Amino acid sequence: MQIDQWINANLTPVSDWLSSIIFYAVPVMDGVQVPIILFWLVSISLFTTFYFGFVNLRYMRRGIGIATGRVTHKNDNKAVGEITPFQALATTLSATVGLGNIAGVAIAISIGGPGAVIWMMVMGFLGMSTKFLEASLGVLYRTKDKSGSFSGGPMYYLRDGFAEMNMPRIGKIMAAIFAICCIAGALGAGNMFQVNQVHQQLINVTGGSELSALADKGWLFGLFMAFLVGVVIIGGIKSIAAVAGKVVPLMAVLYLIAGFVVIIANFATIPDAIMTITKAAFSVEAGIGGLIGAIIQGVRRAAFSNEAGIGSAAITHAVAKTYYPVAQGMVAMLGAFVDTVIVCMVTALVIVLSGVQLDPTGAIEGISLTSRAFETVMPWFPYALAFIVFLFAYSTMITWSYYGLKASTYLFGGSKTIDLGYKFIFCIFIVLGASSSLDVIINLSDAMYFAMAIPNVIALYVLAPKIKGLLKKYKQLPEFKS
Repeated sequence: MQIDQWINANLTPVSDWLSSIIFYAVPVMDGVQVPIILFWLVSISLFTTFYFGFVNLRYMRRGIGIATGRVTHKNDNKAVGEITPFQALATTLSATVGLGNIAGVAIAISIGGPGAVIWMMVMGFLGMSTKFLEASLGVLYRTKDKSGSFSGGPMYYLRDGFAEMNMPRIGKIMAAIFAICCIAGALGAGNMFQVNQVHQQLINVTGGSELSALADKGWLFGLFMAFLVGVVIIGGIKSIAAVAGKVVPLMAVLYLIAGFVVIIANFATIPDAIMTITKAAFSVEAGIGGLIGAIIQGVRRAAFSNEAGIGSAAITHAVAKTYYPVAQGMVAMLGAFVDTVIVCMVTALVIVLSGVQLDPTGAIEGISLTSRAFETVMPWFPYALAFIVFLFAYSTMITWSYYGLKASTYLFGGSKTIDLGYKFIFCIFIVLGASSSLDVIINLSDAMYFAMAIPNVIALYVLAPKIKGLLKKYKQLPEFKS
Protein backbone atom coordinates (compact mmCIF):
# COMPACT_ATOMS: atom_id res chain seq x y z
CA MET A 1 0.00 0.00 0.00
CA GLN A 2 1.36 3.43 -0.97
CA ILE A 3 1.86 6.14 1.66
CA ASP A 4 -1.05 8.26 0.40
CA GLN A 5 -3.40 5.25 0.42
CA TRP A 6 -2.31 4.26 3.94
CA ILE A 7 -2.93 7.78 5.30
CA ASN A 8 -6.31 7.98 3.57
CA ALA A 9 -7.42 4.57 4.86
CA ASN A 10 -6.60 5.50 8.44
CA LEU A 11 -8.21 8.95 8.34
CA THR A 12 -11.51 7.76 6.82
CA PRO A 13 -13.05 6.17 9.95
CA VAL A 14 -12.01 9.15 12.09
CA SER A 15 -13.48 11.55 9.54
CA ASP A 16 -16.79 9.68 9.35
CA TRP A 17 -17.10 9.43 13.14
CA LEU A 18 -16.47 13.12 13.79
CA SER A 19 -18.78 14.19 10.97
CA SER A 20 -21.63 12.05 12.31
CA ILE A 21 -21.38 13.81 15.69
CA ILE A 22 -20.98 17.44 14.64
CA PHE A 23 -23.46 17.20 11.77
CA TYR A 24 -26.08 15.24 13.66
CA ALA A 25 -29.28 15.88 11.72
CA VAL A 26 -32.92 16.02 12.71
CA PRO A 27 -35.79 15.15 10.37
CA VAL A 28 -37.85 18.15 9.25
CA MET A 29 -40.11 16.18 6.90
CA ASP A 30 -40.23 12.83 5.16
CA GLY A 31 -36.80 11.98 3.80
CA VAL A 32 -35.31 15.40 4.64
CA GLN A 33 -32.88 15.97 7.50
CA VAL A 34 -31.10 19.16 8.54
CA PRO A 35 -27.94 19.26 10.69
CA ILE A 36 -28.59 21.00 14.02
CA ILE A 37 -25.33 22.95 13.74
CA LEU A 38 -26.69 24.82 10.70
CA PHE A 39 -29.78 25.94 12.65
CA TRP A 40 -27.33 27.11 15.29
CA LEU A 41 -25.39 29.31 12.84
CA VAL A 42 -28.42 30.69 10.99
CA SER A 43 -30.09 31.67 14.25
CA ILE A 44 -27.13 33.72 15.55
CA SER A 45 -26.74 35.51 12.20
CA LEU A 46 -30.41 36.48 12.20
CA PHE A 47 -30.25 37.50 15.85
CA THR A 48 -27.20 39.76 15.49
CA THR A 49 -28.55 41.39 12.33
CA PHE A 50 -31.82 42.44 13.97
CA TYR A 51 -30.43 43.01 17.48
CA PHE A 52 -27.88 45.52 16.24
CA GLY A 53 -30.30 47.22 13.87
CA PHE A 54 -28.76 46.01 10.60
CA VAL A 55 -25.27 47.15 11.51
CA ASN A 56 -24.10 45.30 8.38
CA LEU A 57 -25.87 47.88 6.19
CA ARG A 58 -25.76 51.03 8.29
CA TYR A 59 -22.05 51.00 9.16
CA MET A 60 -20.38 49.27 6.24
CA ARG A 61 -19.19 52.59 4.82
CA ARG A 62 -17.76 53.60 8.19
CA GLY A 63 -15.96 50.27 8.46
CA ILE A 64 -14.32 50.92 5.10
CA GLY A 65 -13.27 54.39 6.27
CA ILE A 66 -11.70 53.06 9.47
CA ALA A 67 -9.85 50.31 7.62
CA THR A 68 -8.43 52.72 5.05
CA GLY A 69 -7.60 55.44 7.57
CA ARG A 70 -10.07 57.98 6.18
CA VAL A 71 -12.15 57.84 9.37
CA THR A 72 -10.33 58.75 12.58
CA HIS A 73 -11.18 59.30 16.23
CA LYS A 74 -9.92 61.82 18.76
CA ASN A 75 -8.74 58.98 20.99
CA ASP A 76 -6.78 57.18 18.27
CA ASN A 77 -3.58 58.34 20.00
CA LYS A 78 -4.59 56.08 22.90
CA ALA A 79 -5.05 53.06 20.66
CA VAL A 80 -3.03 49.98 21.59
CA GLY A 81 -2.39 46.78 19.72
CA GLU A 82 0.16 45.02 17.53
CA ILE A 83 -1.14 45.49 13.98
CA THR A 84 -3.22 48.12 12.17
CA PRO A 85 -6.98 47.70 11.64
CA PHE A 86 -6.30 47.11 7.92
CA GLN A 87 -3.66 44.48 8.66
CA ALA A 88 -6.12 42.74 10.98
CA LEU A 89 -8.72 42.74 8.19
CA ALA A 90 -6.16 41.53 5.62
CA THR A 91 -5.00 38.78 7.96
CA THR A 92 -8.52 37.52 8.63
CA LEU A 93 -9.29 37.78 4.91
CA SER A 94 -6.22 35.65 4.24
CA ALA A 95 -7.91 33.00 6.37
CA THR A 96 -11.35 33.37 4.76
CA VAL A 97 -10.63 34.38 1.15
CA GLY A 98 -9.14 31.03 0.39
CA LEU A 99 -10.12 27.78 -1.18
CA GLY A 100 -13.56 28.05 0.37
CA ASN A 101 -14.20 30.63 -2.34
CA ILE A 102 -12.75 28.58 -5.20
CA ALA A 103 -13.21 24.94 -4.21
CA GLY A 104 -15.95 25.55 -1.64
CA VAL A 105 -18.32 27.16 -4.13
CA ALA A 106 -17.70 24.31 -6.56
CA ILE A 107 -18.46 21.79 -3.80
CA ALA A 108 -21.70 23.61 -2.94
CA ILE A 109 -22.78 23.56 -6.60
CA SER A 110 -21.80 19.92 -7.15
CA ILE A 111 -23.82 18.82 -4.11
CA GLY A 112 -26.63 21.37 -3.78
CA GLY A 113 -26.86 22.75 -7.33
CA PRO A 114 -26.27 26.36 -8.48
CA GLY A 115 -29.00 27.64 -6.15
CA ALA A 116 -26.77 26.94 -3.16
CA VAL A 117 -24.77 30.05 -4.11
CA ILE A 118 -27.70 32.38 -3.33
CA TRP A 119 -27.91 30.92 0.15
CA MET A 120 -24.16 31.37 0.55
CA MET A 121 -24.59 35.07 -0.24
CA VAL A 122 -27.55 35.45 2.13
CA MET A 123 -25.50 33.91 4.92
CA GLY A 124 -22.56 36.13 3.99
CA PHE A 125 -24.72 39.23 4.36
CA LEU A 126 -26.21 38.11 7.68
CA GLY A 127 -22.82 36.89 8.88
CA MET A 128 -21.44 40.43 8.70
CA SER A 129 -23.38 41.30 11.86
CA THR A 130 -22.08 38.22 13.63
CA LYS A 131 -18.48 39.12 12.81
CA PHE A 132 -19.12 42.65 14.09
CA LEU A 133 -20.09 41.20 17.46
CA GLU A 134 -17.24 38.67 17.55
CA ALA A 135 -14.51 41.19 16.75
CA SER A 136 -15.90 43.78 19.17
CA LEU A 137 -15.87 41.21 21.97
CA GLY A 138 -12.38 40.14 20.95
CA VAL A 139 -11.05 43.67 21.48
CA LEU A 140 -13.10 44.29 24.63
CA TYR A 141 -11.77 41.22 26.45
CA ARG A 142 -8.24 41.03 25.06
CA THR A 143 -5.29 40.68 27.43
CA LYS A 144 -1.69 41.88 27.36
CA ASP A 145 1.22 39.85 28.68
CA LYS A 146 4.51 41.03 30.20
CA SER A 147 6.22 41.10 26.80
CA GLY A 148 3.60 43.47 25.39
CA SER A 149 1.86 40.86 23.21
CA PHE A 150 -1.94 40.85 23.01
CA SER A 151 -4.21 37.83 23.06
CA GLY A 152 -7.94 37.68 22.52
CA GLY A 153 -10.80 35.81 20.96
CA PRO A 154 -13.60 33.53 22.16
CA MET A 155 -11.37 31.84 24.78
CA TYR A 156 -10.99 35.15 26.57
CA TYR A 157 -14.48 36.57 26.20
CA LEU A 158 -15.92 33.24 27.31
CA ARG A 159 -13.68 33.13 30.37
CA ASP A 160 -13.75 36.78 31.42
CA GLY A 161 -17.21 37.71 30.14
CA PHE A 162 -18.87 34.89 32.03
CA ALA A 163 -16.77 35.67 35.12
CA GLU A 164 -18.24 39.19 35.10
CA MET A 165 -21.67 37.59 35.17
CA ASN A 166 -20.77 35.40 38.16
CA MET A 167 -20.43 32.25 36.06
CA PRO A 168 -16.63 31.78 36.11
CA ARG A 169 -16.64 27.98 36.11
CA ILE A 170 -19.00 27.72 33.13
CA GLY A 171 -16.96 30.33 31.28
CA LYS A 172 -13.66 28.50 31.87
CA ILE A 173 -15.11 25.17 30.76
CA MET A 174 -16.56 26.59 27.53
CA ALA A 175 -13.36 28.55 26.86
CA ALA A 176 -11.36 25.33 27.13
CA ILE A 177 -13.80 23.54 24.81
CA PHE A 178 -13.50 26.32 22.25
CA ALA A 179 -9.70 26.28 22.45
CA ILE A 180 -9.60 22.52 21.84
CA CYS A 181 -11.99 22.86 18.90
CA CYS A 182 -9.97 25.80 17.55
CA ILE A 183 -6.79 23.73 17.52
CA ALA A 184 -8.64 20.95 15.71
CA GLY A 185 -10.20 23.45 13.28
CA ALA A 186 -6.81 24.97 12.51
CA LEU A 187 -5.42 21.54 11.72
CA GLY A 188 -8.41 20.55 9.59
CA ALA A 189 -10.18 23.42 7.81
CA GLY A 190 -7.29 25.86 7.97
CA ASN A 191 -4.67 23.33 6.98
CA MET A 192 -5.63 19.94 5.54
CA PHE A 193 -8.39 21.17 3.21
CA GLN A 194 -6.17 23.95 1.87
CA VAL A 195 -3.13 21.87 1.00
CA ASN A 196 -5.34 19.08 -0.36
CA GLN A 197 -6.86 21.34 -3.00
CA VAL A 198 -3.53 22.90 -3.99
CA HIS A 199 -2.17 19.41 -4.57
CA GLN A 200 -5.27 18.51 -6.60
CA GLN A 201 -4.83 21.52 -8.89
CA LEU A 202 -1.18 20.64 -9.45
CA ILE A 203 -2.30 17.15 -10.47
CA ASN A 204 -4.83 18.73 -12.86
CA VAL A 205 -2.14 20.75 -14.68
CA THR A 206 0.45 17.97 -14.79
CA GLY A 207 -1.51 15.29 -16.58
CA GLY A 208 -4.45 14.43 -14.33
CA SER A 209 -4.89 11.59 -11.86
CA GLU A 210 -3.85 8.97 -14.42
CA LEU A 211 -0.69 10.58 -15.78
CA SER A 212 0.59 13.08 -13.23
CA ALA A 213 3.73 12.11 -11.38
CA LEU A 214 2.28 13.94 -8.37
CA ALA A 215 -0.91 11.88 -8.23
CA ASP A 216 0.38 9.51 -5.56
CA LYS A 217 2.99 11.83 -4.07
CA GLY A 218 0.79 13.97 -1.85
CA TRP A 219 3.03 13.36 1.11
CA LEU A 220 6.03 14.73 -0.80
CA PHE A 221 4.17 17.88 -1.82
CA GLY A 222 2.99 18.17 1.78
CA LEU A 223 6.57 18.24 3.01
CA PHE A 224 7.36 21.05 0.57
CA MET A 225 4.35 23.10 1.75
CA ALA A 226 5.18 22.39 5.39
CA PHE A 227 8.59 23.94 4.89
CA LEU A 228 7.18 27.09 3.25
CA VAL A 229 4.56 27.54 5.96
CA GLY A 230 7.03 26.88 8.76
CA VAL A 231 9.37 29.61 7.54
CA VAL A 232 6.68 32.28 8.06
CA ILE A 233 4.80 31.08 11.15
CA ILE A 234 7.96 30.98 13.23
CA GLY A 235 7.97 34.80 13.06
CA GLY A 236 4.58 35.16 14.81
CA ILE A 237 1.62 37.47 14.12
CA LYS A 238 3.66 40.45 12.87
CA SER A 239 5.36 38.25 10.29
CA ILE A 240 2.04 36.65 9.33
CA ALA A 241 0.30 40.04 9.04
CA ALA A 242 3.14 41.44 6.92
CA VAL A 243 2.88 38.52 4.47
CA ALA A 244 -0.94 38.59 4.47
CA GLY A 245 -1.00 42.33 3.81
CA LYS A 246 0.93 41.77 0.58
CA VAL A 247 -0.40 38.39 -0.55
CA VAL A 248 -4.14 38.94 0.04
CA PRO A 249 -4.58 41.97 -2.27
CA LEU A 250 -2.45 40.28 -4.96
CA MET A 251 -4.30 36.98 -4.95
CA ALA A 252 -7.73 38.62 -4.76
CA VAL A 253 -7.02 40.98 -7.67
CA LEU A 254 -5.56 38.19 -9.84
CA TYR A 255 -8.51 35.91 -9.21
CA LEU A 256 -11.18 38.55 -9.68
CA ILE A 257 -9.61 39.81 -12.93
CA ALA A 258 -9.56 36.27 -14.28
CA GLY A 259 -13.15 35.78 -13.18
CA PHE A 260 -14.28 38.97 -14.89
CA VAL A 261 -12.54 37.86 -18.11
CA VAL A 262 -14.65 34.70 -18.16
CA ILE A 263 -17.80 36.62 -17.25
CA ILE A 264 -17.23 39.23 -19.99
CA ALA A 265 -16.50 36.48 -22.53
CA ASN A 266 -19.95 35.07 -21.75
CA PHE A 267 -21.59 38.47 -21.35
CA ALA A 268 -24.61 37.64 -23.49
CA THR A 269 -25.59 34.72 -21.26
CA ILE A 270 -25.22 36.53 -17.91
CA PRO A 271 -28.99 37.15 -17.51
CA ASP A 272 -29.67 33.44 -18.17
CA ALA A 273 -26.97 32.42 -15.67
CA ILE A 274 -28.36 34.69 -12.96
CA MET A 275 -31.82 33.38 -13.69
CA THR A 276 -30.56 29.79 -13.44
CA ILE A 277 -28.93 30.45 -10.07
CA THR A 278 -31.94 32.32 -8.70
CA LYS A 279 -34.51 29.78 -9.90
CA ALA A 280 -32.46 26.91 -8.52
CA ALA A 281 -32.25 28.65 -5.14
CA PHE A 282 -36.04 28.70 -4.75
CA SER A 283 -37.11 25.89 -7.05
CA VAL A 284 -39.12 22.96 -5.76
CA GLU A 285 -38.99 21.10 -9.07
CA ALA A 286 -36.55 18.67 -7.51
CA GLY A 287 -38.83 18.42 -4.49
CA ILE A 288 -38.68 20.06 -1.09
CA GLY A 289 -35.71 17.84 -0.32
CA GLY A 290 -33.79 19.31 -3.24
CA LEU A 291 -34.60 22.86 -2.13
CA ILE A 292 -33.52 22.18 1.44
CA GLY A 293 -30.41 20.47 0.13
CA ALA A 294 -29.42 23.65 -1.71
CA ILE A 295 -30.02 25.72 1.42
CA ILE A 296 -28.00 23.33 3.59
CA GLN A 297 -25.02 23.38 1.25
CA GLY A 298 -25.19 27.16 0.87
CA VAL A 299 -25.24 27.71 4.63
CA ARG A 300 -22.57 25.08 5.31
CA ARG A 301 -20.12 26.35 2.71
CA ALA A 302 -20.80 30.02 3.61
CA ALA A 303 -19.92 29.36 7.24
CA PHE A 304 -16.81 27.49 6.10
CA SER A 305 -15.90 30.38 3.83
CA ASN A 306 -16.44 33.47 6.02
CA GLU A 307 -16.18 31.99 9.55
CA ALA A 308 -19.15 33.99 10.90
CA GLY A 309 -20.25 32.35 14.14
CA ILE A 310 -17.09 30.26 14.32
CA GLY A 311 -15.22 32.94 16.28
CA SER A 312 -11.78 32.54 14.76
CA ALA A 313 -11.55 36.02 13.22
CA ALA A 314 -11.90 37.61 16.66
CA ILE A 315 -8.49 36.16 17.57
CA THR A 316 -6.77 38.38 15.02
CA HIS A 317 -8.99 41.46 15.37
CA ALA A 318 -8.27 41.39 19.11
CA VAL A 319 -4.66 42.47 18.48
CA ALA A 320 -5.56 45.41 16.20
CA LYS A 321 -4.49 48.92 17.22
CA THR A 322 -7.79 50.45 18.28
CA TYR A 323 -9.33 52.32 21.19
CA TYR A 324 -12.98 51.51 20.48
CA PRO A 325 -13.97 47.80 20.30
CA VAL A 326 -16.99 48.47 18.07
CA ALA A 327 -14.85 50.41 15.59
CA GLN A 328 -12.82 47.28 14.93
CA GLY A 329 -16.07 45.34 14.77
CA MET A 330 -17.16 47.53 11.86
CA VAL A 331 -13.89 46.77 10.10
CA ALA A 332 -14.26 43.05 10.77
CA MET A 333 -17.67 42.72 9.16
CA LEU A 334 -16.23 43.80 5.81
CA GLY A 335 -14.47 40.44 5.64
CA ALA A 336 -17.72 38.50 5.31
CA PHE A 337 -18.92 40.79 2.51
CA VAL A 338 -15.74 40.60 0.44
CA ASP A 339 -15.38 36.89 1.02
CA THR A 340 -18.86 35.47 0.55
CA VAL A 341 -20.77 38.09 -1.40
CA ILE A 342 -18.14 39.25 -3.90
CA VAL A 343 -15.57 36.49 -4.42
CA CYS A 344 -17.99 33.57 -4.10
CA MET A 345 -20.43 35.12 -6.57
CA VAL A 346 -17.66 35.58 -9.14
CA THR A 347 -16.74 31.89 -8.81
CA ALA A 348 -20.37 30.84 -9.12
CA LEU A 349 -20.93 32.91 -12.25
CA VAL A 350 -17.77 31.52 -13.83
CA ILE A 351 -18.93 27.94 -13.24
CA VAL A 352 -22.52 28.49 -14.40
CA LEU A 353 -21.62 30.68 -17.40
CA SER A 354 -19.00 28.21 -18.62
CA GLY A 355 -21.59 25.48 -18.94
CA VAL A 356 -19.23 22.81 -17.60
CA GLN A 357 -20.90 19.59 -16.58
CA LEU A 358 -20.64 18.01 -13.17
CA ASP A 359 -18.87 14.68 -12.74
CA PRO A 360 -21.27 12.09 -14.27
CA THR A 361 -20.42 9.62 -11.50
CA GLY A 362 -21.83 11.99 -8.90
CA ALA A 363 -18.47 12.45 -7.19
CA ILE A 364 -17.95 15.60 -5.14
CA GLU A 365 -15.88 18.12 -7.07
CA GLY A 366 -13.93 21.05 -5.74
CA ILE A 367 -11.08 22.85 -7.43
CA SER A 368 -11.28 20.59 -10.49
CA LEU A 369 -14.73 21.93 -11.41
CA THR A 370 -13.64 25.55 -11.05
CA SER A 371 -10.50 24.88 -13.09
CA ARG A 372 -12.49 23.36 -15.98
CA ALA A 373 -14.82 26.37 -15.95
CA PHE A 374 -11.97 28.86 -16.35
CA GLU A 375 -10.40 26.65 -19.01
CA THR A 376 -13.40 27.12 -21.31
CA VAL A 377 -12.30 30.70 -21.97
CA MET A 378 -8.60 30.58 -21.14
CA PRO A 379 -7.14 27.14 -21.96
CA TRP A 380 -3.91 28.10 -20.21
CA PHE A 381 -5.61 29.32 -17.03
CA PRO A 382 -5.39 26.07 -15.01
CA TYR A 383 -1.66 26.80 -14.73
CA ALA A 384 -2.33 30.34 -13.49
CA LEU A 385 -5.03 28.98 -11.20
CA ALA A 386 -2.50 26.63 -9.68
CA PHE A 387 -0.42 29.67 -8.68
CA ILE A 388 -3.46 31.60 -7.41
CA VAL A 389 -4.67 28.56 -5.47
CA PHE A 390 -1.24 28.26 -3.92
CA LEU A 391 -1.44 31.88 -2.72
CA PHE A 392 -4.97 31.39 -1.38
CA ALA A 393 -4.04 28.24 0.49
CA TYR A 394 -0.70 29.52 1.73
CA SER A 395 -2.14 32.70 3.22
CA THR A 396 -5.01 30.76 4.82
CA MET A 397 -2.67 28.22 6.37
CA ILE A 398 -0.31 30.75 7.93
CA THR A 399 -3.22 32.66 9.47
CA TRP A 400 -4.94 29.56 10.80
CA SER A 401 -1.65 28.42 12.30
CA TYR A 402 -1.82 31.58 14.42
CA TYR A 403 -5.41 30.84 15.51
CA GLY A 404 -4.43 27.36 16.63
CA LEU A 405 -1.30 28.65 18.35
CA LYS A 406 -3.28 31.18 20.40
CA ALA A 407 -5.66 28.41 21.44
CA SER A 408 -2.72 26.21 22.39
CA THR A 409 -1.03 28.90 24.48
CA TYR A 410 -4.35 29.62 26.20
CA LEU A 411 -4.61 25.98 27.26
CA PHE A 412 -0.99 25.13 27.97
CA GLY A 413 0.82 28.43 28.47
CA GLY A 414 3.08 30.46 26.21
CA SER A 415 6.35 28.59 26.67
CA LYS A 416 8.80 28.11 23.82
CA THR A 417 8.20 24.36 23.96
CA ILE A 418 4.44 24.78 23.45
CA ASP A 419 5.05 27.28 20.65
CA LEU A 420 7.43 25.10 18.66
CA GLY A 421 5.57 21.87 19.49
CA TYR A 422 2.31 23.21 18.09
CA LYS A 423 3.97 24.53 14.94
CA PHE A 424 5.62 21.15 14.36
CA ILE A 425 2.28 19.34 14.69
CA PHE A 426 0.65 21.87 12.35
CA CYS A 427 3.26 21.09 9.70
CA ILE A 428 2.70 17.32 10.12
CA PHE A 429 -0.99 17.82 9.36
CA ILE A 430 -0.03 19.60 6.15
CA VAL A 431 1.50 16.32 4.98
CA LEU A 432 -1.62 14.37 6.04
CA GLY A 433 -3.93 16.79 4.22
CA ALA A 434 -2.00 16.58 0.96
CA SER A 435 -2.24 12.80 1.06
CA SER A 436 -5.98 12.36 1.67
CA SER A 437 -8.99 12.26 -0.65
CA LEU A 438 -11.40 15.22 -0.86
CA ASP A 439 -14.44 13.49 0.66
CA VAL A 440 -12.42 12.49 3.71
CA ILE A 441 -10.97 15.99 4.05
CA ILE A 442 -14.40 17.67 3.75
CA ASN A 443 -15.93 15.56 6.53
CA LEU A 444 -12.90 15.85 8.79
CA SER A 445 -12.20 19.56 8.32
CA ASP A 446 -15.86 20.61 8.49
CA ALA A 447 -16.42 18.62 11.69
CA MET A 448 -13.36 20.10 13.39
CA TYR A 449 -14.23 23.59 12.19
CA PHE A 450 -17.94 23.75 12.96
CA ALA A 451 -17.45 22.42 16.50
CA MET A 452 -15.98 25.82 17.39
CA ALA A 453 -19.39 27.41 16.86
CA ILE A 454 -21.02 25.56 19.75
CA PRO A 455 -19.39 27.43 22.69
CA ASN A 456 -18.79 30.61 20.66
CA VAL A 457 -22.43 31.19 19.75
CA ILE A 458 -23.48 30.74 23.38
CA ALA A 459 -21.06 33.54 24.32
CA LEU A 460 -22.41 35.77 21.54
CA TYR A 461 -25.98 35.51 22.85
CA VAL A 462 -24.94 36.10 26.46
CA LEU A 463 -22.53 38.98 25.85
CA ALA A 464 -24.34 40.82 23.02
CA PRO A 465 -25.87 43.42 25.42
CA LYS A 466 -22.37 44.62 26.39
CA ILE A 467 -21.51 45.43 22.78
CA LYS A 468 -24.89 47.02 22.21
CA GLY A 469 -24.14 49.37 25.09
CA LEU A 470 -20.69 50.19 23.65
CA LEU A 471 -22.22 50.84 20.23
CA LYS A 472 -24.70 53.26 21.77
CA LYS A 473 -21.87 55.18 23.46
CA TYR A 474 -19.79 55.13 20.27
CA LYS A 475 -22.60 56.73 18.30
CA GLN A 476 -22.66 59.59 20.80
CA LEU A 477 -19.07 60.61 19.98
CA PRO A 478 -18.84 64.12 18.47
CA GLU A 479 -16.90 62.79 15.48
CA PHE A 480 -19.39 60.04 14.76
CA LYS A 481 -21.43 60.39 11.59
CA SER A 482 -23.93 57.76 10.53
